[in-house]
Amino acid sequence: MAPLQVPLRSLDRAEPKPQPEVRGRDRQTRGAFVQHRDATRAAGPEAGTVYQKYEPIFFQSIGNPFIFRCLDGVLIDGNDKGISKVVYRSCNGRDRLGPFKMSDSTWLTSEICNPLAVGQYVNNCSNDRGANVCYQEFDVPAVFPIELKQYLPNIAYSCDKQSPLRCVILVALRDIKQGEELFSNYYTIVS
Repeated sequence: MAPLQVPLRSLDRAEPKPQPEVRGRDRQTRGAFVQHRDATRAAGPEAGTVYQKYEPIFFQSIGNPFIFRCLDGVLIDGNDKGISKVVYRSCNGRDRLGPFKMSDSTWLTSEICNPLAVGQYVNNCSNDRGANVCYQEFDVPAVFPIELKQYLPNIAYSCDKQSPLRCVILVALRDIKQGEELFSNYYTIVS
């Protein structure tokens, strides 16, 4: 199967959009790579189901290396396989508002609508490969346009509307060159 082709959004509006690529089907070796041009500053969200710290996630967490824990205990399950995939799709279908989708579920398929949803595929940095992106927690404001929610790759596990939808965005720490893999430090979050 061909690698997924996903662009990484440039925050510098004068620059063309660089293209990262997510390689491989083996989830343990998958990573995000910049495919075209250089990226000065880049951002992309970590996709998945958002769980408040009091919500159940035991069965989804078994053997799942794609659960991201935010500073306040909110969890984002970015696994595109197994029960995590079923839960995301279920919540996605539940939260439709007439013709409007409240999230993007195409990151679970090979036909990606929002190509920025690569955060869950970014590997941890090491002594040999330093971090070139960091995590930024972001709560989607209540005034976010409903017609644009279809592009958000996150969905709340609970239909409780009291808490805002949490997103975790990847932001470049330095210039990222074409062909370079994105690495983050799993222990660093900018809040």
